[in-house]
Amino acid sequence: MRKKTLAMAGALWWLAAVVPAAAQTAVPTPPQAAPLPPLTLPEALARAEQANPALRAKSAQLAAAEGLRTDASALLYNNPQLAVDQRRRSVPQAGATERQREWGAGVSQTFEIAGQRGYRRESAEAALSALRLEIADTRRQVRAEVAERFTRVLALQRRVETETQALRLFEDTAAVVQRRRQAGEDTRLDANVAQVEAERARNQLALAQEQLIDARAALAAVLQLPPDGLPQAIGTLALQAVPYTLDALLAAVQAQPRLGALAAREASADARLRLERASVYPDVTVGMNVGREGPGVARERLTALTVSVPLPLFRRNAAGIGQASTELTQVQVERQAATRDARANVQALWSRLASLETRVRRLQESVLPSLEDNQQLSLRSRQAGQIGLLELIVVNRQGLDARRDLIEALAEFQSTRIALELAAGWPQEGQP
Repeated sequence: MRKKTLAMAGALWWLAAVVPAAAQTAVPTPPQAAPLPPLTLPEALARAEQANPALRAKSAQLAAAEGLRTDASALLYNNPQLAVDQRRRSVPQAGATERQREWGAGVSQTFEIAGQRGYRRESAEAALSALRLEIADTRRQVRAEVAERFTRVLALQRRVETETQALRLFEDTAAVVQRRRQAGEDTRLDANVAQVEAERARNQLALAQEQLIDARAALAAVLQLPPDGLPQAIGTLALQAVPYTLDALLAAVQAQPRLGALAAREASADARLRLERASVYPDVTVGMNVGREGPGVARERLTALTVSVPLPLFRRNAAGIGQASTELTQVQVERQAATRDARANVQALWSRLASLETRVRRLQESVLPSLEDNQQLSLRSRQAGQIGLLELIVVNRQGLDARRDLIEALAEFQSTRIALELAAGWPQEGQP
């Protein structure tokens, strides 16, 4: 009877361990966390786009960029100036002093003559386009971060399930061995080994639960969830075929928002450099003044047209030109480096993804079936008295380690896929 009990415990463990890798997971929230409704990945992504602080802060810069474009698109960069003056003149007369009131009014306008308005508008529009692409890139980064943390939570939920099953197995084994020892069928060494394995399983479960709490807290932070609760994740953690090739990813690199933003920044810096060079040419100020002067009987009406041009002899805007040239060079260098790094990163991540896919398939198609066969053989051998407790524990631990390796490999596969799509600018989940 005791042999049947031990065999049944091992069989229950193996039946729980060979649950398909694609099964949905939803582990209850730990007791210290307030319960929250379970989240799917699309729900988490939608919440992140609405509440993520980095994305909201980046989007807030749109108002400043749009205001700059509005000012740059104005008909004239300088506002007209209106001047009004009123004078009182005292004129000595024979035996008296005559007081005369005179006034004048004028308007003047400064005109740019070297095409500065077009350069300024081009720079502002390119800067606005760059900001919009940077917002799109920030949104992609936020989505990738949420997806990666969501995957981490899923993997740890699967890990907690596996460790819970392992703890049940080793506790049942320890209980059976303890009863057999009391009946004189097993040794004290066997009982101690079984008890140690149960304690190790309990420690592994506690460690996995602690890691799950940290992962849920990290996901809650990026989603800006209430601080008194941790999210649960519902989804699948399975190997899936990718709908692209390496050539398609490399072709999509140039169109990703980050490189597009750098290209727009380069265009904006180039227009700003041309603006600074055009600013060397003097602006022309044209004015018209009218006024009334003289005594009341001989009142004179004056009309004057003025033109003023500053002479660019000493200050030739060298500081502005140098600063704009430096900014343009820096943006060009950054864009070239980003383009090179993006392509290299895509190729490295593609190789890693292929390696992870091979590893996962090997675990699913070769290692796990062999361990299942070993488990069944070990149970029969244990029932026949051909192997001892230590050999059975070794087989069970191999199965447990293989499950852990599979969960970790699946999590790494999903994380690498997310990073690859981010690096290549490939449409992410939920995006066209």
